[in-house]
Amino acid sequence: MSDASTGSATTGEGSASDDGIRLQKVLANRGVASRRVAENMIVEGRVRVNGLVVTELGRRIHPESDLVDVDGTAIQLDETKRYVILNKPTGVVSSMSDDRGRPDLRQWADEWEERLYNVGRLDADTSGLLVLTNDGALAHVLAHPSFGVTKVYIAKVEGQVLPQTIQRLLKGVQLDDGRIAADKARLLDSSRGESLVELTLHSGKNRIVRRMMAEVGHPVVELVRRQFGPLHLGTLPVGAARELTTVERGALLTLSRRDGDTPTE
Repeated sequence: MSDASTGSATTGEGSASDDGIRLQKVLANRGVASRRVAENMIVEGRVRVNGLVVTELGRRIHPESDLVDVDGTAIQLDETKRYVILNKPTGVVSSMSDDRGRPDLRQWADEWEERLYNVGRLDADTSGLLVLTNDGALAHVLAHPSFGVTKVYIAKVEGQVLPQTIQRLLKGVQLDDGRIAADKARLLDSSRGESLVELTLHSGKNRIVRRMMAEVGHPVVELVRRQFGPLHLGTLPVGAARELTTVERGALLTLSRRDGDTPTE
């Protein structure tokens, strides 16, 4: 869905017809606002269907196929899609099964009726934010490096990290599979022979944080992913999982629809 599209959606794909469900009813059912407030949103031009502004109250849509956003934020209409955030503990592999018998993600995925899959991976010895979902299109955007979705990591590393080391991470280091630079990097703390470093990356390369820090002479002691795209780990305890909030789902779907059209080279 292109963010640049505007105009009245009265013809074309998803156009008003005598079937479907009234747009204001759909918005109310999805908890966006009351029916009356949703009607005001439509009249004010704050609602788009398939990228086109809708202002007529008689507009009907098909929730299973039409895309709706309010004030630029996507609204989840497909109730069959499930979005879960997990604070993965160390020692758990990012897989729904493991041929070596190690703990895997099934113990969390089985809590939901839908068949969920993990988006991307975290090493067994890395903890933090993982997304479980049955939305394949969204998973593709989040996981594929061409879309440039950023991840934020906190690494406890050996030694005292100096400002010039941070600059080196930002300028880029040469690894066996190519040169890689952090999008952002900053030193959080340094004491007792160890340092805390925050790294923001959009690379999806295997064990990238560990390899970068080893290359600059500071092997990782502990590593946690705190953020994935618009999602933050927050206070979710290690080993806990929960469904995304309405706001989080909106942010995630907005990112998916926007980046699904415009991958990063």
